[in-house]
Amino acid sequence: MKWVMIATWRMAIEGITEAAEDLKNDGYSGEAVEKAIKIVEDFPYYKSVGYGGLPNENCQVELDAAYMDGDTLSIGAIGGITDFKNPISIAKKLSKERFNCFLVGAGADEYAKKEGFHRINMLTDRAKRYYEKRKRKTVDKGLSPYDGHDTVGIISVDKAGKMVVGTSTSGLFMKKKGRVGDSPISGSGFYVDSEVGGATATGLGEDLMKGCISYEIVRLMKDGLQPQEAADKAVSELNEKLIKRRGKSGDISIVALNNKGEWGVSTNIEGFSFSVVSEDEKPMVYVCNKIKHGKTTYDVASEQWLEAYLNRIKSPITFD
Repeated sequence: MKWVMIATWRMAIEGITEAAEDLKNDGYSGEAVEKAIKIVEDFPYYKSVGYGGLPNENCQVELDAAYMDGDTLSIGAIGGITDFKNPISIAKKLSKERFNCFLVGAGADEYAKKEGFHRINMLTDRAKRYYEKRKRKTVDKGLSPYDGHDTVGIISVDKAGKMVVGTSTSGLFMKKKGRVGDSPISGSGFYVDSEVGGATATGLGEDLMKGCISYEIVRLMKDGLQPQEAADKAVSELNEKLIKRRGKSGDISIVALNNKGEWGVSTNIEGFSFSVVSEDEKPMVYVCNKIKHGKTTYDVASEQWLEAYLNRIKSPITFD
């Protein structure tokens, strides 16, 4: 069986590169996905995930995460957890529970404390500074502050054919306290079935949830569509439905992988990036063009693009 990992965004490349070494050596998808996402969560310059994630309207970091086992269909998820490192590991632990596998807020905090997960203030000085800058430019001027909703989602198939998906995010920047988006919601932010394949989403959770898009893609793959066909069909249909019914559509980006190791991607925005590594392909970042005429196109990220990305995320936060 061919092993593969695919992830949303450039921010996942270091994580899947390291986790790929385990898959090469007959490692298990569950451990690989957890390891890769933890690397993203621990990097303070990624402002939409984990440590360094951007806070809610009260300047508090609330984190969401989910984990799903494609063999057993077991799911673990948390929403609105505060001050605990590596929410993906908490979600993975919850996936072992028969009941109470999705916990939110104070309940998620209590569970993580009881199970001995590492407690830490997840609000970095950099994230706080960014919050203050955005607040001055938006909230204080009566403008919408919502920005930055880039979930890391990773799907893996290992040599044994086992598939796993995981997600992690700090959610919508300056969101209302207690807001939870699509990322920890089964069928919306993620779904995987080892007999078919998996999908994971990133974008505006409030719109992604309206289409249960990750489950829809897996359903389409079960009906015989290739991952690229399934992703494009689901994104096109949801995007068009939202525009028709509501007048507009938020950001919708998807990566998909079937149990044969074939993958696909689709997006309704310009510049969505994704990361892939496999038995046949070295770790690679791609950048997408917005879906057009029902098809998404993408290219390998250039050295200039990659350099500009690092410069951008690490640039000093200054006040005008």
